[in-house]
Amino acid sequence: MESALKPFRVLAYVVGVMLLVLCLAMVLRYGFGDATMSKITAPIHGGFYMIYLLTVMNLGMKARWTWQYMLGVMLGGTVPFLSFYVERRVTQRVQSALAAAEA
Repeated sequence: MESALKPFRVLAYVVGVMLLVLCLAMVLRYGFGDATMSKITAPIHGGFYMIYLLTVMNLGMKARWTWQYMLGVMLGGTVPFLSFYVERRVTQRVQSALAAAEA
């Protein structure tokens, strides 16, 4: 489970940062008519989000999460700033489970 936690954490931060950049790009696109940044940022964020979904599935299967919990974690990458909160909560949950398994 520890081996699946690190990629999840990295991708949660990357997806969160890319989502914030994408929000800025959308403001530039629809507020100021400059679509250049969003044409570059949107596919990059989409690609990272797909990889994020795979890492959530990997971690969720190893941690034996319910499908509902996995879906909630997956949706964490769709709302700005939520992925940072979800990453922290998931990390605490996994570390608690690991500590309980060792004891």
